[in-house]
Amino acid sequence: MEYGLIGLIVLIADIYALVKTWQSGASTGAKLLWTLLILVLPVLGFIIWLIAGPKGAGRVSV
Repeated sequence: MEYGLIGLIVLIADIYALVKTWQSGASTGAKLLWTLLILVLPVLGFIIWLIAGPKGAGRVSV
């Protein structure tokens, strides 16, 4: 039962990451690469996305 719950949490986190990636202001190529990373490596891809993923379009770099 525990593995099913963990799997559900991973699925929800990955869907969240995919939605946020495609809503970001990143280029289409970057969005595609992030999507592939998240789909191929669900847990590791999500963790990498949290650390280095594309941020929202409202972010200003100085």
